[in-house]
Parts: sequence; structure tokens; C-alpha cells
Amino acid sequence: MQLIEQTKLLLLECDASKDRFFKQRELDASPQFFEEVKPHADEIQLLLKDWKHNAMNWIKEKNPRYIHKMQIDNVEDAMNQFVVQSFYKETSKKRFLQSVQSVHYTLSFFLRYLMEDSDYAK
Repeated sequence: MQLIEQTKLLLLECDASKDRFFKQRELDASPQFFEEVKPHADEIQLLLKDWKHNAMNWIKEKNPRYIHKMQIDNVEDAMNQFVVQSFYKETSKKRFLQSVQSVHYTLSFFLRYLMEDSDYAK
């Protein structure tokens, strides 16, 4: 899968996590960990791992001015956390939304750089 497509999928997951978070609060529901949370989190974790590998290679190759390896690490860590947290109504709303917003911003910024790169925008 191409890095641009992976980045777009992660952006969609940011929005889906936010929607799921509000839905869980509205329904006052508690998810089944092994039936709902873990399979979804594992799927996103695999996507993140592959995305991170590809993103690090792109950074090494292109050496962009405003994208750094630490940002990629932070996206991976934060997303792994908030994807799971989005299933639980007890999650702190402010912290959750700030985390999603931060990752969304970094991914959007990264996507813009990828789209400007003629080799990856094909």
C-alpha cells in the first residue's frame, strides 16, 4: 500500500475514533474488549507499523525540512492509545480530543508534503 493511501486511512481513523468516542458516551455503552476493542486496535496497530516504516524511509530519503522522525513516533504512540480509548466513555474528553487533533494535524501536514513530492503523488 502506498504511503499516501496509508496516511489517508489514518486520517479517516482519527475521525472514526472521534465519532466512536461520542457514540459510546451517548449510548452509555461498555464495549467487549476481545470482540470489539482488541481486533480493531490490532488492525490499526498493523497499519501504523507499516506506515511508520514507510514514513521513516521517506524521511530518510527526502530529508524534509519540517517533518521529523520524532513526529512519526508521536503519531504512532498517540494513535495506538486513542484508538483504544475511543471505545470507553470514561476517557477524558479534553485529553482525548487534544490527542486526536494533534495527530490529525501532523498527518495532514505530512500528507501535504507527500502530495507535493512528485515521486509519491503518482
